[in-house]
Amino acid sequence: MPEYKAPLRDIRFAMQELLDFEGHYSKLPGAEDASADMVDAILEEAGKFASQVLSPLNQSGDKGCTLTDTGVIAPEGFKQAYAQYIEGGWPSLAQAPEFGGQGLPESLASVVAEINGSANWSWTMYPGLSHGAMTTLMTHATDALRARFLPPLVEGRWTGTMCLTEPQAGSDLALLRTRAEPSEDGSYRITGTKIFISAGEHDMSENILHIVLARLPDAPSGNKGISLFLVPRHEVNEDGSLGDPNSLGCGSLEHKMGIHGNATCVMNFDGARGFLLGEPNRGLACMFTFMNNARLFIAQQGICHAELSYQGALSYARERLQMRSLRGAVAPDKSADPIIVHPDVRRMLLTQKAFAEGGRAFSYLCAQLVDLAHGAEDPAQRQRAEERLALLIPIAKGFLTEMGVEAASLGIQVLGGHGYIAEWGMEQILRDARIAPIYEGTNGIQALDLLGRKVNGSQGALQQGFAAEVQAFIDAERGNAELGDLIGELERQLQRWNAITDRLVAEIGQDPAQLGGAAFDYLMYSGYTVLGYLWALSAVKAQQALAAGSSEEAFYKAKLSTARFYFRRILPRNEGLAATLTDSIDTLLDLPEDAFAF
Repeated sequence: MPEYKAPLRDIRFAMQELLDFEGHYSKLPGAEDASADMVDAILEEAGKFASQVLSPLNQSGDKGCTLTDTGVIAPEGFKQAYAQYIEGGWPSLAQAPEFGGQGLPESLASVVAEINGSANWSWTMYPGLSHGAMTTLMTHATDALRARFLPPLVEGRWTGTMCLTEPQAGSDLALLRTRAEPSEDGSYRITGTKIFISAGEHDMSENILHIVLARLPDAPSGNKGISLFLVPRHEVNEDGSLGDPNSLGCGSLEHKMGIHGNATCVMNFDGARGFLLGEPNRGLACMFTFMNNARLFIAQQGICHAELSYQGALSYARERLQMRSLRGAVAPDKSADPIIVHPDVRRMLLTQKAFAEGGRAFSYLCAQLVDLAHGAEDPAQRQRAEERLALLIPIAKGFLTEMGVEAASLGIQVLGGHGYIAEWGMEQILRDARIAPIYEGTNGIQALDLLGRKVNGSQGALQQGFAAEVQAFIDAERGNAELGDLIGELERQLQRWNAITDRLVAEIGQDPAQLGGAAFDYLMYSGYTVLGYLWALSAVKAQQALAAGSSEEAFYKAKLSTARFYFRRILPRNEGLAATLTDSIDTLLDLPEDAFAF
């Protein structure tokens, strides 16, 4: 397994030079303590924790969790690492001070989550899901429930989950059957089975708070009849102390392809006591608070696996000797040259690097928008941030997880046969990465959300608003002679994105089936274009640093080279997507169903 080292120089570049987090925090209410020195100190400590504590547990954690008569036991070392995590105050980093939090910006916690996730994604899912539970309780719980349940959750003594999926109800939650019966004391009795529940049961925390979707007895059918409930593993007394075990438990652990270190549970609720969150029959809308948080978290998973696989592949490529460079021996004193000199290996490494670093910038842009959507004083600024997030969240989740799988696969390829052998750890990265395009809404669902609800639902306005910002950047750099080829190509891609959007909105209005045929390719085209914008912006910042005489010449030249690689070798994928986006839905639907038989 690669020994993860937090890429702090690139993280600082994305935060400070590319997106001006220091200026962002100086204008964000409540972020006064997030000075450059404090942020830097937090990043340094996060890097140490990830590399020294979490990374060594990644490969051993692949052995998986154990289901016993008394519950689920996490892999060896996970519980101890979580205790250190609590001791360091990490769970409370971005939580409200009135519940024991440190009140720092959510975006800073997001960066820390990326560092942890790159070192050990399975472990990071435990506190990651807790963060979503905290946000949901802050937004939708009553004052009494918040006072009772949030402090230990913020402290990290308790963890949280999200319980949506059922055997018959995956992406289609209208089919949900879990029941909620009112009790005389104002609570509810929850009965039903949930599957694929990450961190549903484990021994790392004192209590687990399940955020559960269920139906009230008089609820209407479909999505409009779903309510949201808080269901603790252990009953919680009025004074906050733990009571008896609730009527719920893990029925089994899923046997899965990857992320073995995280307990993916079948959870059975047998009249478990729960509490209503938000309004009755408005649970799906409330749950989107958790789901949007989770989708950004999973977008980061793509970056995490791309980064870890890149680090492993790069280390191997520098040491592995095979053949000679086509331009002559690079290491004549050795039996062969290191494979990093070969163009095809460079292609794979640069693809990983472009996705990891470009994806990092994309993720941080979204995190910055979350800060503004939740905390900006100006209502217009909050509204603008919410609109940008509505467009960018499905693109980030779908595109970055697809790229994470590709990067992880390339990491295996760089190592060749050794990449396919478990002891090197590269194949685990791919197995862990493969779930990311599936959970928290499959990427097909993300694509339908993007093109259907967001783009078509706004008649193109959400896409137009973001495109106008990109166009403003292009206009500002139009006279940049050194980077004119990148700026010009970005404008061509942007204009075509605008034209594709306008055409699809018109076509969907005439035939709604066109939505399903175009959605995924539209999401991918959008992702490549957004990443193109961020790589062009990165190139401009690198150019400016070099012109100012920076002593980090190698770092900034690498940024410029990677930007050019992205524009010349990856962004041209949009040409094929543009072609498929002009095709009729008939190509997909003309074939009769029985013709699929074999």
